[in-house]
Amino acid sequence: MPSGNRLAAVDLGSNSFRLEIGRVDHGEFLRTEYLKETVRQGGGLDENRNLTPQAMQAGWDCLARFGERLAGFKGVDVRAVATQTLREARNRDAFLERANQVLGFPIDVISGREEARLIYQGVAHMLPDTNERRLVIDVGGRSTELILGHGRAPKTMESFRVGSIAWSKRFFAEGQFSRKAFSVAEIAATAVLDEAFEAYHPDGWDQAYGSAGTVGAIGDVLVANGWPEGIITLESLDWLLEKLIASQHIERLRLNGLREDRKAIIGGGLSVMRAVFKLLGIRTMAKADGGLRHGLICDLLGDAAQTGDLRVNSVNRLAKKFGVDTIHGERVGRVAMQMYSQICEHSLLPDSDSDAARAARKLQWASQLHEIGSHISHSDYHKHGAYILENADAMGFSISDMHRLSLLVLGHRGKLRKIEASLEDDELVLQLFSIRLAVILCHARRDPDLQGVMITRPNPRQRTLRLSIRDDWADAYPQSAHLLREEVIAWDKSTWSLEISGV
Repeated sequence: MPSGNRLAAVDLGSNSFRLEIGRVDHGEFLRTEYLKETVRQGGGLDENRNLTPQAMQAGWDCLARFGERLAGFKGVDVRAVATQTLREARNRDAFLERANQVLGFPIDVISGREEARLIYQGVAHMLPDTNERRLVIDVGGRSTELILGHGRAPKTMESFRVGSIAWSKRFFAEGQFSRKAFSVAEIAATAVLDEAFEAYHPDGWDQAYGSAGTVGAIGDVLVANGWPEGIITLESLDWLLEKLIASQHIERLRLNGLREDRKAIIGGGLSVMRAVFKLLGIRTMAKADGGLRHGLICDLLGDAAQTGDLRVNSVNRLAKKFGVDTIHGERVGRVAMQMYSQICEHSLLPDSDSDAARAARKLQWASQLHEIGSHISHSDYHKHGAYILENADAMGFSISDMHRLSLLVLGHRGKLRKIEASLEDDELVLQLFSIRLAVILCHARRDPDLQGVMITRPNPRQRTLRLSIRDDWADAYPQSAHLLREEVIAWDKSTWSLEISGV
């Protein structure tokens, strides 16, 4: 929940970076400032899917300007996300390390389906709250999101790797517009989108809405040339196609309403839009006011809480889908939280926004899902579980969140060498200590006796944790004591150590 009356959302899109700032008045968000810069980072991926130095610098420069404007904002009042370009970029961590610093706030790389959820949420929030069956379409620079929903609730969400920048580079790289080039581009886009036909069939929605850049750019051109405002039709797209073909080349393209920064990607955007219209039988699309950044604002306002924490719901869905023993998962979670709160030396309130509380929630979710891979194989279930979480689309979670959960599941048992590179992250290590000890203490799949059991970190500057056990505990629970001694050996082979008294 927001801590003050100012909120901000940052959207690192493939074409443009956007910053939305506003204030909260009686529960409603009122925009006070909107900044947009055409960074076109999606065009800066090389053949190896690495961002070029120029693309990274352009992004950093823009975020530094945004960061100056966000000075004085609290962390809980700002949400920044990145989409398809950084989902693809192999060197995204190198970009994000500096990007987080210059912006002053963490940037989450979100999955395609999470992007789709946020887009729908932003669009629906700006529309009347009815039970209308809606199809929402967002043609971005490197991805296209399709979402079906009822009223404000998204139901079916998907992201496809086709967009205005990617298609312009691929089919109109020389800036030439020909009927054949558009035909080939549309066929290629349809091939990517083809699987959407059944899920997004015209019988499943009442009205189509278009969101964000490509829709806005095409809509501006159409209105400037006499077409009705607020809607896009297949007829108007056909008209625009003929205008582009008649110009033959970007340099000769003269159209009212077409900004210079959009000329280079209008061909790709139009070909994808026409493919979507034809494939899904769209005759008329209404231009939506909301989009991704408005969905981020809704999350900051707490709209998602109306149906419960999305992350909790996602964890529960994953647990159900993969047949997790939820009772045992919750047991391990409770013990892990107790261990973690002792290490942190204070109570971790579930609704707190402190760094320790956020880390504790991730620890609890990882504990609940630590056996998710057992559905595939018992012997290596931690490896299978880590793979599932690394590749799962879970609403409310960023890609980095899911990576953290996967590391905790991978490292909750066995040798630590497999996550050796991650042991430089103190927060992760303390989470690992907590979940590994919880799994050991709960090995009999019943609530453990924790009376007289205490874990501490005597010196925060040293990589040593100390577990104290009451005198008679080892005799009462010899198998648990044996597993704890094995745990000491495991940590001794790392840069950290675990000391145990009483076993």
